[in-house]
Amino acid sequence: MRYMVGTLVIGLGVGFFVAGASVEAHHAFAAEFDANRPVALQGKITRMEWINPHAWMHLDVENDDGTIDSWMIEAGPPGALVRRGWSKASVIPGTEVLVEGYQAIDGAFRANGRDVTFPDGRRLFAGSSGTGAPLDGRDATEPGPGR
Repeated sequence: MRYMVGTLVIGLGVGFFVAGASVEAHHAFAAEFDANRPVALQGKITRMEWINPHAWMHLDVENDDGTIDSWMIEAGPPGALVRRGWSKASVIPGTEVLVEGYQAIDGAFRANGRDVTFPDGRRLFAGSSGTGAPLDGRDATEPGPGR
């Protein structure tokens, strides 16, 4: 009987830990990003992480003095990005892009991406709808006039 109770307690502890980690991993926009700190970052893609719950684009941005800031750009879930026209071929390392979004609250080189403009002029929405990001009309799935 003690063995069963001990196993149950350990199992519940692990379950709460795993549930807590997944809740912390998926967050609202306002928990990490500042809607009053828009950024426009011109730089080269260094890598793309196609992971859930949010994909991450890594971008090297060259400053006027020649130094490089390495940014992490949070995007929507991989499945949503593919439905919006993204592919692994569209985010090849070395590709120069313009990323518009919102900087992290703590001022780190991390941002929530909204739009990414590619060298050929294509503009793809990268944001995560429904997470509290500013409703700016760029996301066709946002509620708004005429939608």
